[in-house]
Amino acid sequence: MREITFAQALNEALDYEMSKDEKVVVMGEDVGVYGGIFGVTAGLYEKYGPERVRDTPIAESGFIGTAVGAAATGLLRPVVELMFIDFLGVAYDQIYNQAAKMRYMFGGKAKIPMVLRTTCGAGFSAAAQHSQSLHALFIHVPGLKVVMPSTPYDVKGLLISAIEDDDPVVFIEHKGLYGVKGPVPEEPYSIPLGEADVKREGKDVTIVATAAMVHKSLEVAEKLAEEGISVEVVDPRSLVPLDVDTILNSIKKTGRLVVVDEGYPRASFATDIAALAASRAFEHLKAPVKIITPPATPVPFSPALENEWIPCTDRIENAVREVL
Repeated sequence: MREITFAQALNEALDYEMSKDEKVVVMGEDVGVYGGIFGVTAGLYEKYGPERVRDTPIAESGFIGTAVGAAATGLLRPVVELMFIDFLGVAYDQIYNQAAKMRYMFGGKAKIPMVLRTTCGAGFSAAAQHSQSLHALFIHVPGLKVVMPSTPYDVKGLLISAIEDDDPVVFIEHKGLYGVKGPVPEEPYSIPLGEADVKREGKDVTIVATAAMVHKSLEVAEKLAEEGISVEVVDPRSLVPLDVDTILNSIKKTGRLVVVDEGYPRASFATDIAALAASRAFEHLKAPVKIITPPATPVPFSPALENEWIPCTDRIENAVREVL
């Protein structure tokens, strides 16, 4: 099977959905003529024109609100890009008070078929306002679906499913993954939202990891296998809906859990998974749950400090050893 990058897989998913449904439109800052700051929308402006690939002003509250309204009318299925997840504050009302609640408030008569694509992740010296992983702020809100893929194969299938979903989906892409290559079929396919993927099977320890942390966890699992330590790596892929069964089955099998996530530690996805294990698999646990996250500080600009801030393979490996 051919291999393409994470960014190319996203582009193929967008191209496929736009080719088969003229209601699908793309909008955001620099998504048109420039092709997106990470190249994800490259070529779409030339192929589908300015009516369907719209460059917007630097006004997130305006164009995300426009996407919510367009979706609510049923006339369009917008894929709107919030360039960095850090910018959600200026458009949060449109997301959590409008997009997330309209279907409920109108008794199911309103649908909001929109995708909010955004980026997360540190490691590029982009400093405190362009490097955060704030997915927990979306997970907390009823009415939003939240997707956070880790591989080119997953990102293509999940974006197709997200665009075809009639509920608002927040689709979070780690900046460090855009250049990662992997096998991806040329033909279109979908991956249902709410299905986790066991990236590596094991019997001694479960690691639940998200986005770029999946790759670091797999690296640790590969290293520890040389010592006879069998690590299972579970990638939730969808944070909402969450595949609770797959995660719990893994925890019950291994009896040990390490959660690795790039979000801040308090009220986080990591603590959510730890609480799940404590409340629904406590009798199966052979050791305390370990959580690996950055510290509760802004992301440093200094490359040396930023490198220390991001969860690393050494911390993951040490956590696995501690629960054995």
